[in-house]
Amino acid sequence: MSHVGVPRGMARKRRSLALLTTGVLTLPVLAGCSSGDDGSAAGVVPQDIAVTGRDLVAVGGTVDWAIDSVPATLNAFQADADSSTTRITGALLPTLFPLDAKGRPQLNPDYLESAKVVESEPRQVVLYRLNQQVVWSDGREIGAPDFVAQWRALSGQDSAFWTARNAGYDRIEKIERGADDLEVRVTFAKPYADWRSLFSPLYPKEVTGSPNAFNDGARTTLKATAGPFRLRGVDKKTGEVTLVRNPRWWGSPAKLDSLVFRAVAPRDRTEALAAGKVDVADVDAAAAHRIAQAAGGKGVNGQPLAQGPGAATDPAAALRSWAAAHGSNAEQAAAARAAREKSRAAAEAYAAEQGGLSAYVVRKSLEPAYTQLALNGESGPLADDRVRRAVARALNRQELVDTVLGPLGLPARPLGSHLALAGQPAYKDSSDALGGQDTEEAQALLADAGWTPEGAVSKPDGTKAGSEAGKKGGKDAEKEKKSTGPAAGKAGGTDGKTGDAADRREPAPDDGLYNVGDDDGRPGDGDPAGGAATHVLAPAPAAAFHSSALLRQAGYLSESGTSEDIPSRVSAQDKRPGGAAGAYAPAGTAAPAPGADGRRGPLGKDGKPLTLRFVLPSGPGAEPLRSVGDKISAMLDSVGIRTEITKVSDESYFQDHIASGDYDLALYSWPATAYPATDDRPIFAKPVPATDGSLLVEQNYTRVGTDHIDQLFDQAVSELDEGTAQDLMKQADARIWAAAGSIPLYQRPQLVAANRKLVNVGAFGFGAPHYQDIGFKAPQAAGAPANEKKHMDEKLR
Repeated sequence: MSHVGVPRGMARKRRSLALLTTGVLTLPVLAGCSSGDDGSAAGVVPQDIAVTGRDLVAVGGTVDWAIDSVPATLNAFQADADSSTTRITGALLPTLFPLDAKGRPQLNPDYLESAKVVESEPRQVVLYRLNQQVVWSDGREIGAPDFVAQWRALSGQDSAFWTARNAGYDRIEKIERGADDLEVRVTFAKPYADWRSLFSPLYPKEVTGSPNAFNDGARTTLKATAGPFRLRGVDKKTGEVTLVRNPRWWGSPAKLDSLVFRAVAPRDRTEALAAGKVDVADVDAAAAHRIAQAAGGKGVNGQPLAQGPGAATDPAAALRSWAAAHGSNAEQAAAARAAREKSRAAAEAYAAEQGGLSAYVVRKSLEPAYTQLALNGESGPLADDRVRRAVARALNRQELVDTVLGPLGLPARPLGSHLALAGQPAYKDSSDALGGQDTEEAQALLADAGWTPEGAVSKPDGTKAGSEAGKKGGKDAEKEKKSTGPAAGKAGGTDGKTGDAADRREPAPDDGLYNVGDDDGRPGDGDPAGGAATHVLAPAPAAAFHSSALLRQAGYLSESGTSEDIPSRVSAQDKRPGGAAGAYAPAGTAAPAPGADGRRGPLGKDGKPLTLRFVLPSGPGAEPLRSVGDKISAMLDSVGIRTEITKVSDESYFQDHIASGDYDLALYSWPATAYPATDDRPIFAKPVPATDGSLLVEQNYTRVGTDHIDQLFDQAVSELDEGTAQDLMKQADARIWAAAGSIPLYQRPQLVAANRKLVNVGAFGFGAPHYQDIGFKAPQAAGAPANEKKHMDEKLR
């Protein structure tokens, strides 16, 4: 039985996974480094925002910005806050340390003169010195009372506040006024390395000072704000959130008169752009190609395009159509003429849309998010780490990256870290801890785990084998199945968690892999769940995201020289880069030979076939993700692992399958973070048993974790030396790779359609938008075409 919940006191805000499993998310992009590279050595894709000096930006005008939907809440600390909430509050509320283009937090001088750790013993003390002009839009000064109210609301001590995020706030001991009203002194009960993540966004005390105001009052309105814009209103009927220039803003004034965030579903954005209803919109690859074609007949990768009704019709087919329309058979001629008329009308409509799309340009960069292959280690074949490693070693990640990034002309290198993206200071490719693609090694791992061609035909002797999910009926009537072998799936369950337990994206000590539901008789940490229900801890601690020096430099050794955290069957042969070749199989064991067509025969154990249930979303925007899934299935098939691809609705994909554990293999994404010790811990935390015998998995939907990984996270989150904290995270990443529950594939692409006349807006990558600088290019005193000046006059009115 599964149970998924979102408790009121759950620690930090859940990463918005649902947004990362459908729509634009399925257009993943990859930018990584070769082994041994760090972020500074990587070729990082810059922002693409048409950077323009403020003196060249016109004053006035309105920009319509497409969002997925009107946010359910304007309170970014509630469980149902989403990317639209983040986008809107970014223009309205203080962010003390926004990220720069390389994903690094930088002090925001509009709000702070300084902020630093002034004491570390006996307590960590951070002193904030506020900008002397900071003021809420109602005229009240921003100060210590706002910091105190937000701390008390988010600390987790008062369950009356329905918050989805308290990591870091729960470590604060007290907040005091400093030497004057512009100083805020924050004292921590426990050291907190990610203190820069706190108080962003900062809400006025009128929002955070009482449960009623926090829980309900800030969902649909914000009476006081402190950004370059203020909130005029939220209209759910028209799907619009309107912001206007804030007259009390002390910084550089906003160039635009107003900024309208308009709800437009991803599938409707091409039409909305063509009709001129929006000026800025995230788009998928198909829409990006159409815009590029409208601009000059080339795709986003610079190649010629053939699109639109009749584009694929060759001269011979056109001649046959004409002949049929003018033939002697009246009935056939009438049908042919009707078809030609329909095709002509469609071509005219398409041409009209292309005319509208010519007003836009595609801005492209890499999104601060990555797509991974998740392997559910709760039960079935993937509960055995040897099988998970075999799956990983069967993958040609470069080929998968090329599938999604190559057509877009973006850097195509496999991602090498779970905890940082290329360009971030903490980035290091740690994939050598698992090893690269190696068919023979994958076969040896499977043979060592007991999966052999003979096992596929031998009669069962009572030993459990194969995936259990096949016993569970599908929940979605629209499921379509494409199978390369006998069907089998898997089930699990989930629930939410609050307070300190959920907040522990932190570590705990222990060596050895812990696989929930490990039932193959191999030694481990035991099965505390005992087959009971699994509870997914809805979010976990903090709110942003997500080596003995990299396992003692990829040697997997402790300081004493003994093997550590890696299963005992990893031999010395496996300590070299690239992983072991045949190191896991018993001496003399040979990998099964391929057939004449290069494919391995089906594998099994005790008559049960080795089949994994691969769950993918079925929506129209998920084609790229399904293409990657098909390639993965083919790669696994070549080593004898059969997959059953099950397509489910986008709406049910995350909640009913990923979170509940109803899958063996799945593709979904996580957003990146500047604070991995806080934000990534719940994603990789070892599941722990609850008092009722169920299992708490926080956000670790693969159910694979170790105590040692948890311990490294715990150490890093309390380490105030930035370099040491980064080293601890690199060690944790190497162990996460070795556990093989999650295989990073690529950083996703970011494709944004923007009005050609707009500047300082587009594909921001890691960086936060400077809303006050966004606007239309100012018409030049001389040389501007008359139609451009007319267009600008219309937009500025």
